[in-house]
Amino acid sequence: MSSEPRTFSFEFFPPKSDEAAQKLRATRARLAVVAPDFFSVTYGAGGSTREGTVNTVLEMHRAGLPVAPHLSCIGSNQTSIRQLLQTYQEVGIRRLVALRGDLPSGMAAGSSQFRYASDLVEFVRAQTDRWFHIEVAAYPEVHPQARTAAEDLGNFVRKMRAGADSAITQYFFNPDAYPRFVEQAQRAGVQAPIVPGVMPITNYSQLARFSDACGAEIPRWMRRRLEGYGDDRDSIRAFGLEVMASLCERLLAQGAPGLHFYTMNLAEPTLAIWSRLGLSQA
Repeated sequence: MSSEPRTFSFEFFPPKSDEAAQKLRATRARLAVVAPDFFSVTYGAGGSTREGTVNTVLEMHRAGLPVAPHLSCIGSNQTSIRQLLQTYQEVGIRRLVALRGDLPSGMAAGSSQFRYASDLVEFVRAQTDRWFHIEVAAYPEVHPQARTAAEDLGNFVRKMRAGADSAITQYFFNPDAYPRFVEQAQRAGVQAPIVPGVMPITNYSQLARFSDACGAEIPRWMRRRLEGYGDDRDSIRAFGLEVMASLCERLLAQGAPGLHFYTMNLAEPTLAIWSRLGLSQA
């Protein structure tokens, strides 16, 4: 897939309270020990966490951590995106994650100047040239709002042709979904790295809710095992570690250009997988 050095990254969401902010500082300190290539910070539906995202990004940057803020089409306009780009350029941030974003309830789909992530990528390139390394999203199991798999693949190819440097996938548990998607993207002319997203398993009800919303299939055998553990969180975590470490080992053995961990602002589940994989510190 790629002969380039592998890229490992950890994703956070901006904290909503002082207590949560303190916990995130402790989490990022623990994860920083393994020296990931970057930390990303998400953007809430409709840009609802914009201020929290910017504050979290700038605080992490001041602490010397490599950070990649998310940018979202939904709830944004050219002026607001231009201001964010200027803010990040002024402090020396060099990586972004450009997304269409989610619509909050009550917001009309046409209420943004950017309809698709490809529009946002084009705008960032026009404003900043090659200053930023731009990541975009990929969906190995098809975006839940796409009418067909072919349409979804076409949307992904447009984002890459618009100027994206690499992509991060939605998490998945079907080990065949990722190499199949990468092969299809390559046949469509995409040669840039596509890094698989990894979701540590710690809470089944939360995982099922997220997965149903984002279109990530939980195989029936996994659902039945997780349901069988009931409220036994230790067993859920142990099973989740085995499943995810095995999936990550397979992905890396197949040539995946790295891993992107959806940490849920927790250090231990990601570090447990990292340790099981025997990944070295920088």
